Amino acid sequence: MSKTIFTKIIEGEIPCYKIYETPYVFAFLDIHPLQPGHTLIVPKVTVDAIDQLEEPFYSEVFSVAKLIAQASKAAFGTTRATYHILGFEVPHAHLHVIPANTMDEVKFLSQPLATSEALESAQKLLLEQIALIESR
Repeated sequence: MSKTIFTKIIEGEIPCYKIYETPYVFAFLDIHPLQPGHTLIVPKVTVDAIDQLEEPFYSEVFSVAKLIAQASKAAFGTTRATYHILGFEVPHAHLHVIPANTMDEVKFLSQPLATSEALESAQKLLLEQIALIESR
């Protein structure tokens, strides 16, 4: 299988707004966010669908999703951080974590490209909240 866009991001070939990394997963902001703080959690092994992941990659995706969800709710003042697994656009398993207050805020329609300023702001807020959560 050739490198996916996510593999290129993980390997540093394509820049991103990194949020979190472990030996098994890499989390970064979606550049077409449904909401500020929309984060993708990607395993560091390339498989097409989430149900094809072996351990510890599978569990780590959800462990990191929980951390990002907690940080997202605190950073953006939402009541929920929603999880979405779609897998249609990129043939590399990934999970979306999207802070939201209503169902209308998480409709997967074509979204405009976010500005660098908006992504940098969201990244800063999330990183601050992650540091607070991990220090507890």
